[in-house]
Amino acid sequence: MPGGRLTQQERQQIALGMADGLAYAEIARRLDRPTSTVTREVMRNGGPTAYRADLAHRATERRATRRRQAAPRESQAPAQAHGRDPEAVREYEEVLTTVLIGTGTPKMMARVLTCLYTTDAGSLTASELVQRLQVSPASISKAIAFLESQGLVRRERDERRRERYVVDDDVWYQSMIASARGTTYFAEAARQGVSVLGPDTPAAQRLENIARFVDFVSESITRAAEQARDLLYTKPETTPDSPATPPSDHG
Repeated sequence: MPGGRLTQQERQQIALGMADGLAYAEIARRLDRPTSTVTREVMRNGGPTAYRADLAHRATERRATRRRQAAPRESQAPAQAHGRDPEAVREYEEVLTTVLIGTGTPKMMARVLTCLYTTDAGSLTASELVQRLQVSPASISKAIAFLESQGLVRRERDERRRERYVVDDDVWYQSMIASARGTTYFAEAARQGVSVLGPDTPAAQRLENIARFVDFVSESITRAAEQARDLLYTKPETTPDSPATPPSDHG
């Protein structure tokens, strides 16, 4: 597969592929590029519904200029453990960040989550996040407050009494349960509208149908999260091709 940056012609081919409804993998195959390259390119430049080759090319040139100007600061980045390729890690962090942004996570919050997910310890202090992301402490504080409200991180004190921000095995479970609880609240609010608008009116019928749908989805999410919770604690098999152990059924 060719290396280096995407050319303007390749970006035009990506835009044409998106317009034709092709999957990222198929576009990447036609370009002889990794699927992750196409995914990252689209997600960081407007997403699948707003990607434009010319705008993406200009934006990439601007980012490259900023990176060159910031090179002295990047030289302070921590060394990679376990013999990891720093460039490959940086590329993957961009992919994960852009995917999180595509799911609706604000940019700074996505960058913080990516840092925490890709850290072996699964936790970092505010100062460590400031150093890694080269942003202000206030930006980190705001991002953590948002992520904590969504159940995506938690705080704890280490042996030196420093506050650490943690993504552990149970965070995703708690986040799913919080999401299900939020949809339940919406169902309750929708049903309140039924009595206000009149049970036989089209608007009330619409709200009732929404409430029933949301109830079903919420119950399904909760049940699936309970059944799959053990997967969050499953250690990888020693052989990479071994099938994953199915979750036990708690329900």
